Amino acid sequence: MDSADDRARSDLRERAEADGIEFFLAMFVDLHGKPCAKAIPFSSFDLLMDGGAGFAGYAAGDLGQSPADPDVLVVPDPASYTPLPWKPGVAVLHCDPHVEGKPWPYAPRVILRRQLAELAEKRGWVLKTGTELEYSLLRRREDGTLEVADPLDTAAKPCYEVKGLTRMWDHLSTVSRNLNTLGWGNYANDHEDGTGQFENNWHYSDALTTADRTIFFRYMIHMLAHDAGMVATFMPKPFSTVTGNGLHIHQSLWSQDGTPLFDDESDALGLSPLARHYLGGLLEHGRAVAGIICPTVNSYKRIGVGAPTSGSTWAPAYVAYGGNNRSVMLRVPEGGRIEHRGVDGSANPYLAATALLAAGLDGIDREIDPGACTDDNLFALHSDEVRARGIKHLPKTLDRAVEELVEDDVLRAALGKTPGGDFIDYFAAVKQQEFDEYHASVSDWEVRRYLTQA
Repeated sequence: MDSADDRARSDLRERAEADGIEFFLAMFVDLHGKPCAKAIPFSSFDLLMDGGAGFAGYAAGDLGQSPADPDVLVVPDPASYTPLPWKPGVAVLHCDPHVEGKPWPYAPRVILRRQLAELAEKRGWVLKTGTELEYSLLRRREDGTLEVADPLDTAAKPCYEVKGLTRMWDHLSTVSRNLNTLGWGNYANDHEDGTGQFENNWHYSDALTTADRTIFFRYMIHMLAHDAGMVATFMPKPFSTVTGNGLHIHQSLWSQDGTPLFDDESDALGLSPLARHYLGGLLEHGRAVAGIICPTVNSYKRIGVGAPTSGSTWAPAYVAYGGNNRSVMLRVPEGGRIEHRGVDGSANPYLAATALLAAGLDGIDREIDPGACTDDNLFALHSDEVRARGIKHLPKTLDRAVEELVEDDVLRAALGKTPGGDFIDYFAAVKQQEFDEYHASVSDWEVRRYLTQA
């Protein structure tokens, strides 16, 4: 009798043949979420499925390898098959990197898969997530500098502005059609709060599928923008005067038979005791997890800053939760799910889901009480009052976030071990080097401020 793997492989071949696929993009991501791939012709389908596609891991990015290490072989996940709606004949297969026949523990997708498997085996639960990705559409001027792609997009409050939405109709409608062609269930497309900023929404799924789709979505937006003569960016804060780009993650736990575990109609917020403890864990580890979900120097120019000249600031500054309150880090928009608004557009979705799940499960295991929710507008509340309530501020720079990250034993255990030690230490070392390179660079602001000050 055929195994499940054999059936999945056979089904993949049949689907690809029916779709007229000529090439597979065998895709994986590095520590930063950068997608890498090789184009594998359909004629090499068996070669790809039998052994994977080979890469020099050190050349691909931060994957815990040196030039002396063996090749990384990326093994396709048949369930991740995703044809490119804008490029017929090509399909993405998300892959799990292996080295010498074993899953490579530095690979973000491997890390998330491992944790989700443990969640299913030990607790019988499934994590479902939904992501909201904000991005900016820009153009390069002749001198190489960047400007908003739509020169008429200059409103003081551009969010939901129908003229700005309509002027980008070709792009937004193409994205919508692509999402629905893929079966993701696009249900809304809008102009977001920053000039040149947009968002396309689709339905939630299991956490691995959502992370795969997040990677694919960013890739698709970059390519569609490029083909239209634009530049797309998910950078957390591309302009100091414009609202930044978030990657909000909605989370809920389910039983394997499809029963939601976060719902409770009798609760004021619609959350079960299990969900409230999960929420408590997200708060408990709120500062430490920032290093994973806000992983760049630029991330900290999005959170905890004042309102821009375009729209408002929607990025949280404090580790707090509330109901339908967009000024807090953790929002409960309706019963049965929790939205983390602190995650930004540069986050690796595999690592972000891993860290958030670990934090939430620690809250469940320790039955952490999240305390009273925050109904106030934290953007307007005086910092003295915030401190008096015991609400903590998120780290203000990447190096501070990394310092707290490595001290968190729960996140350390969840991210796992590698041949070189704990993954969290490898991640922290990469990010500390990133911060040090930034810190060594002298900015225009410094020159203007200090050149003749003394």
